[in-house]
Amino acid sequence: MKRIEGVIFDWAGTTVDYGCFAPVKVFLDIFKDKGIEPTIEEARGPMGMLKIDHVIAMLSVERISNLWKEKYGRNWNEDDVNLLYFNFEKQLFEILPDFTTPVPGILELIKRLRQKGLKIGSTTGYTRKMMDIVEKHAKEKGYSPDFLSTPSNQPAGRPHPYMILENMKVLKLNNPECVIKVGDTVSDIKEGVNAKCWSVGILKGSSELGLTEEEVINMPKDELNEKLEVVRRRFLDNGAHFIIEEVGCLDEIINQINEKLLRGERP
Repeated sequence: MKRIEGVIFDWAGTTVDYGCFAPVKVFLDIFKDKGIEPTIEEARGPMGMLKIDHVIAMLSVERISNLWKEKYGRNWNEDDVNLLYFNFEKQLFEILPDFTTPVPGILELIKRLRQKGLKIGSTTGYTRKMMDIVEKHAKEKGYSPDFLSTPSNQPAGRPHPYMILENMKVLKLNNPECVIKVGDTVSDIKEGVNAKCWSVGILKGSSELGLTEEEVINMPKDELNEKLEVVRRRFLDNGAHFIIEEVGCLDEIINQINEKLLRGERP
């Protein structure tokens, strides 16, 4: 009988760094240093991608492209991408240790999943060097998956499925329909869909929502629900099979998927 055998989590915004604020801050800063002021939405839009691809995606936004041409009298080019990314890495490395706190509920969830015999994998938009920092500090705070794949040793990052496939190979997860991918960005959702596994989106703490834990707690319920619904719809429009408000709610989704598998349903 087929059942879920493994769960592959994203990192920032899903298991650590509630709201995914470390990269957003740096993306805003490196563009401001060049005299271009992106909006929060423009900085968060490509979140989950390999970070140099994120830089390119931001530069490709029509408004930012026009601002760049207006300021520098030309279109942006590869040298601009490389300089922005160099500055991104430099600034991110300085602040990353402060953005590695596990999100509420994740440590307890991982314990429950392991008690059930499930394997715990992970993928990320960070490079291997970035994850050397995140992985070390998150482990000191109690979070450590069974395996981590980064885009650094893959043909491409998200939304391509290569990192998930590497997780499956290393963790001996032979059937994608017995695997769940959990993430907080559209890129995460697409990564799971492209790997042909169950793709689950998280609302609270996500980059797509973009709120701190304090803001989520204190925001009027009606206003928060409106924002949650926008993110929910975005995930569903990009192929998510399930949406959960918080990562600690995953147990019930696993039960539902196991019931679907029992009936012969597939992602």
